[in-house]
Order: sequence, then C-alpha cells, then structure tokens
Amino acid sequence: MDARDPEVKKELDAILQTRKELGPEYESELVDSFMEKVEQRFNDTADRHVRRQLAEQQMSAARGVRSPTGAGTANATGIGLGERFGFVAVSLVLAIPLSAIAVVNEGLSGLLVAWGGIVGVNAVHSFGGFAFLHRERKKSTSDWD
Repeated sequence: MDARDPEVKKELDAILQTRKELGPEYESELVDSFMEKVEQRFNDTADRHVRRQLAEQQMSAARGVRSPTGAGTANATGIGLGERFGFVAVSLVLAIPLSAIAVVNEGLSGLLVAWGGIVGVNAVHSFGGFAFLHRERKKSTSDWD
C-alpha cells in the first residue's frame, strides 16, 4: 500500500466530507470506519507480500540455491538438497546392476570394488568434489535468472 494511494485518499476525502455534513458527534465512528478500511488494505498488502516471499523461497529451494534473504537449502558447496538426493538415488539405482555384474564376473571381490566405487563417488559428491560441474551449470543457467 503506497502512502499516496489514490483510493485511500478518496476514502479519506469522503470521510471528511461526511464529517462536515454530520458534525463532530459522529467523528469517532467515521475514524473507526476509515481505520478498519486502512487496516484491511494493509493486511491484504502484507498477505500478498508474505505469499510472494514464500513462493520465492519455495522456488529457491526447488532449484537448490540460496534465496535472496540468505535462507536456502544449499550447503557450503552450493549443492542443494534436491541435487544431493537425486544423485544418491540415481547412484543407488545404478548400484543394483553394477553389483550383479560385479558378482557374476568377479565374485565377492568384484562386489566390494563396485560398492567401494559407489561409496567413493557419493562421498566425493557430498563434499563438493564435483563443484566444477555445478559451476558450469550455474554459468549456463545464469542467462535465465
């Protein structure tokens, strides 16, 4: 709500005209009525602002980046929760056929090597070892922001 909102100015002018016509005995009722209208407009504006902020935070969380207010789901490496979860989920899904191939070809030692690689890749990713990929992705998507 702008301090120079034309609708509020019109309402105030109408209330002042009504006061002139009715006299000062109705002044408190007129002021209360005007204040209720102003308060309602303020609440509506505040609600819109809060909804917009929440939407921006949800979009930032969905993208896995920090919101303009600094509250976000990205960790110190800039990798968001969604990206980390996705990486872990994909690596575990791929672990099933890799485990089967390793066991069929090399037995228990092949299984240990395959799972060592899976755990290693996930550890490197969780500590930000693939940050260069994240930086490249930021460069390519920065044109859209």
